[in-house]
Amino acid sequence: MSYQVLARKWRPRNFSEMVGQEHVQRTLINALDNDQLHHAFLFTGTRGVGKTTIARILAKSLNCEKGVTSKPCGECSACRAINEGHFVDLIEVDAASKTKVEDTRELLENVQYTPSQGRYKVYLIDEVHMLSKHSFNALLKTLEEPPPHVKFLFATTDPQKLPITILSRCLQFNLKRIPVDMISTYLAKVLEQEKISAEPAALLLIARAADGSMRDALSLTDQAIAYGKGQLIESDVRSMLGTIDRNHVIKILQALHQQNATALLEASRQIEEQAFDFPNVLSELSSLLHEIALAQMVPDALGSGTEHRKEITELAQQLSPEDVQLFYQIVITGRRDLPLAPDMRSGFEMILLRMLSFKPAIVHNQATNSPAIQPASIPPTRQMHAAAPRASSPANKIPADSPVNSPVNSQVNSPANSPANNANPWHAMIDNLNLVGLTLQLARQCIIKEKTDEHIHLQLDTAHSQLLNAKLQERLQTAIHSHLGPSVKLTITTEGDFKDETPAQKHKRQQEERQRAAEDAIQKDANVQALVDTFDATIDTKSIKPAD
Repeated sequence: MSYQVLARKWRPRNFSEMVGQEHVQRTLINALDNDQLHHAFLFTGTRGVGKTTIARILAKSLNCEKGVTSKPCGECSACRAINEGHFVDLIEVDAASKTKVEDTRELLENVQYTPSQGRYKVYLIDEVHMLSKHSFNALLKTLEEPPPHVKFLFATTDPQKLPITILSRCLQFNLKRIPVDMISTYLAKVLEQEKISAEPAALLLIARAADGSMRDALSLTDQAIAYGKGQLIESDVRSMLGTIDRNHVIKILQALHQQNATALLEASRQIEEQAFDFPNVLSELSSLLHEIALAQMVPDALGSGTEHRKEITELAQQLSPEDVQLFYQIVITGRRDLPLAPDMRSGFEMILLRMLSFKPAIVHNQATNSPAIQPASIPPTRQMHAAAPRASSPANKIPADSPVNSPVNSQVNSPANSPANNANPWHAMIDNLNLVGLTLQLARQCIIKEKTDEHIHLQLDTAHSQLLNAKLQERLQTAIHSHLGPSVKLTITTEGDFKDETPAQKHKRQQEERQRAAEDAIQKDANVQALVDTFDATIDTKSIKPAD
């Protein structure tokens, strides 16, 4: 017997075998069980999610010899004939090759005749959006007044191309892309039945490459079985798919955290030597950054089967949420612009160096001799309506007593030195707790109400009371234990008068003060005023940004 590919062998034969389309199954099952059947059904969705499969199951449900049912027997002559593709009253049409109006008219000439074998005459038209305008007009009359023995089942990947007159006469079901976890679980079940060994990581790679299509996943599995000589090993599947080993992209992010340009360029060289596709590397990098962001904001969102979970968790603790979001944006934009680079490697290296350039530098505060984060220097934006003075020019140098250089602004990155912080030590303590995500947001919205050697009582701004939950409070308690010792107890309340600034309020105030100072410096700059007078220009204050 010839080999039958997995996509055909494991094609669902009834609703219970369908994967990932429960919302469609539920509606159809209820309609069949309650004899509330429409005359026209439209199934939409991307390739390989089960549009024609679910249509064929519906055809069996309508024509099973045991009666109209949501559970066709699969054994009667009608069910077997539909499974084998030669049921006379199931007329399958590929609209891509039958686009002419003559084809449609010929097809509809036999609609009036009763079924010769089954209960219903079922017309299954695949890629129905490919029909011509005249073909749709010919079909429309039959859809308006269909004979009781006829059912129309339409499938399409592009429902927007269907006339509204057709759409309004159909029950429309949008089939979803199948999630990665669901695909990998199903593949594991299939291969267990096929008695083929497979590593979970290999199945996860195939599920990702399938991009929501179960048919593509099964076809790739067939290919992987042949490539791996009867077994699926992660390294073999990576090689077959041309997928980069995640260790490479993890090293890239580690080098960015360490601000190691040499390591970044070495990673680029290794990627080129191993003939990895640079756009695919950037896709994997953006995927990794997405998982890091999830780990920072919602740690439980990472499943236990997540690849390199330990490394992702470590990077989530090392990188700030702001850095992760910035890196993600640079990678996404860089992938789009990569074809414009002189060559792929130089374009890829520029993306890495761009991330490094925007990575905040770690400097030491001279007053406290403690490390502080200082954002990379970004000059003020200069636009036609907002000319910013160049700091390097003596004529344009901002005076030492300018508001831009006031103590409030010069101490933005040294919270322990401001007078407000001396009154409330919580501002300084937060920087030493290594908090991320929502736990950091909770801490920033609090002030210390009372502090002893064994107890810290925080008061939360009532405007952010939604942050107060057991999980976030437990994480903050753990961080305080690590910093001050396990004997310190934490209490957080929202009652009472709010006298001091929270770290979040202080940060917002400082930003507003620095913005006002920057705008004032631009407005008073002699060169800017000369440009305004000469060209009758106006200053766009929205384009002014304070330089760090």
